[in-house]
Order: sequence, then C-alpha cells, then structure tokens
Amino acid sequence: MYKLIALDMDGTLLNSQKALTSRVRSAITSAKEQGIKVVLASGRPFEGMLPTLKELGLDGKDDYALTYNASLILKVACKTVVSSAILTGQDAIELNKIANKLGVNILAYSMTRGLITPKQNKYTDFEAKLNGIEFTEFDFNKLEADEDILKVMMIDEPELLSKAIDELPQALQDKYSMARSTPFFFEFMNKDSNKGKGMAALTAHLGLSPEQIICVGDAANDLEMIKYAGLGVAMENAIDEVKAHANYITASNDDEGVAHVFEKYILK
Repeated sequence: MYKLIALDMDGTLLNSQKALTSRVRSAITSAKEQGIKVVLASGRPFEGMLPTLKELGLDGKDDYALTYNASLILKVACKTVVSSAILTGQDAIELNKIANKLGVNILAYSMTRGLITPKQNKYTDFEAKLNGIEFTEFDFNKLEADEDILKVMMIDEPELLSKAIDELPQALQDKYSMARSTPFFFEFMNKDSNKGKGMAALTAHLGLSPEQIICVGDAANDLEMIKYAGLGVAMENAIDEVKAHANYITASNDDEGVAHVFEKYILK
C-alpha cells in the first residue's frame, strides 16, 4: 500500500499556466484525508514553493518539502532542516569562470544573499518572477570561498545552453550532481543532492520503504526520484529518458495527469 506520493511542481503538478486545477486539488485533499502523505519536490527555492504548499494545505507541522532539487529538505511549518547537501562559494566562482568561457549566463542561490547573478538577463527575471523573489547583481568573484550556496544554474537560450552543456569539462561529472530542469536552465548541485537521494533521506526519516512511495515528474531533475520510487510515474509531457524509466505514464500536466495518478492508485 502506498503511503507517500512526491510530486514535482512545474510541468507536473501545475499546468502550463502555473496553476492548480480543482480536480488536482480535490484529489490531493482526498488522499490526505485517507492518511496519505503528499510531498512537493521541486527545483524551486522554498519561497517559490510556499504559495502552492499553502494552497494545498501542505504547510502543517508534519508536512515536508524538498527544495532546490532536494539540496534542502525542510519541515514546512518551522523550516527545520531534515537533510542538506549544498555547495560553496568556491564552487560558484569556478562555475562562473566556466560559464564565461562558454558564453552563457549564470545565477546562484546563496543562503545569505538569496538569488544572485553577475548580470541580469531575461532568464534571471523569469526565475525571480516564477518564485516571487528579488535578485541581486553580484560579482561572483567576491563570494567567500566557504559561503553556503544552495545551487548554481547556467541559464540561456536553449540552443546556446545545449552547446555549452556539450562542452562542459568531463571532470564536472564527478564533482557535481547536474540536471537540465528546463530547456533554458542547467543546474549544478552538491554531488549528494538530487531528488532520488532526497526521497531516500525523507523516507528513512519517516520510516518508510521505496515500495511505499510514488514519485511523479517530467524533467531530467525528476529522473532519480522516479527510479527510486516503488512506483515511478512520468507525465505524458515528460522527456523521453524519464518516460523510459517510469513504471507508468500518466496524462500531461495540462490534462490533469497528477489527478489521474491519485484516482488510479490511491483513491480507487
């Protein structure tokens, strides 16, 4: 019997208008009433997740959220850290040098400074607006080497970003957990940070096993949690690699695929 379902947000839980439908909201409410734990697992910062957590009533003392692609796992109500795996200022400095060499823009989330970027561009604006936060232009070379950095993202036009990804030094594969979360975002995180490892940490904390877990997602940063779960579900709009590793493919985010998963496997 499934006891926990983890949901990616963008491209999964939310439709193309970044909204929840009444059917999805109702399915989650019904599952909660049956004692099913519902957890959001997103690349977004906590601030960008909070409005949706509140809308779904997932902001109580026993609710959890995987933020920054599980770089931080928090108890929602009190923001207590359950697990963390983050980067340093030195990582951001080195990745900024590589981004400059490859000709792509970059941003980072600092624990103390918030969203920072060496140069404003439309994708920095997009990220800030999406999460309802401000950003600061900041020279990454002035970061403290040991500063806590939650994640770093190379951000640019999809074609330009694809070319840059192909030219990344091979050594970065061994140093970072990396994933393309959208056509214009490529994320760098601590090697021990991905949604799969985050779900493993959370289920251990809760005393659950992978067989009791459903994970639903669409993008490359969802792949590890879909592989980890007893039931890994890909959205119809998911990338091919995610679909290839899923146990089940549901409808798209614009066709309320998340509600279908709840109705088929939990509310049946």
